[in-house]
Amino acid sequence: MSAFTGEFIGTALLIILGDGVVANVVLDKTKGNGGGLIAITFGWAIAVFLGVYTSTSLGGSGHLNPAVTIAMVSINKLDPSLIATYLGAQFAGAFTGVVIVWLTYKNHFDDTNNKDLKLAVFCTGPSIRKPIYNIITEAVGTFVLIFGALLMSAPVQSMGTLDALPVALLVLGIGLSLGGPTGYAINPARDLGPRIAHFILPIPNKRDSDWGYALIPVIGPIIGGLIAAFVFKLL
Repeated sequence: MSAFTGEFIGTALLIILGDGVVANVVLDKTKGNGGGLIAITFGWAIAVFLGVYTSTSLGGSGHLNPAVTIAMVSINKLDPSLIATYLGAQFAGAFTGVVIVWLTYKNHFDDTNNKDLKLAVFCTGPSIRKPIYNIITEAVGTFVLIFGALLMSAPVQSMGTLDALPVALLVLGIGLSLGGPTGYAINPARDLGPRIAHFILPIPNKRDSDWGYALIPVIGPIIGGLIAAFVFKLL
């Protein structure tokens, strides 16, 4: 399989399970309605495990995240010529994955009146809208993700199929500890790809796609990822 295929399918699965658990928790008349933050953070952790494992099995890098890809290029852990391939696959996979979530929960989107909750299935938003601090929050979360993943990238002994598990547990911890202020996008493709889908899809009674916030889950993670790569290389 090609690098594009691995990244595309891995990212699509990431979003199917990740945005899927959000839909299950926040949309009306689902079996998981009201499940809360704990359910969402565990769902996203499992999504990361499956996405990373699938991507690496099919020839991808397991990045699933432009911030990770850009950080790896910055410290020469990825050929710069691959950056367009990886980012294209990640954004396309995120868009495709959330369309599948929308189709899966179509009846529940139709029956949910709260426009903000519909948007929340697709993308993140801040609890308190303070752009500078929202960027800092996203940068801190992504720093922890990428610095931790880099430290885990050369284990003394491989765990075989469980190699993706430490990163999944790391994402679980980030969600539980740092997810409160902004919803821990920590991934530009995870946020922007589905946000574009929200804008395009024929969702009844939907609100605007909050484009005023859209750059924050892109800029924050990239800043945090580059700082993490720099600190890792320095140490």
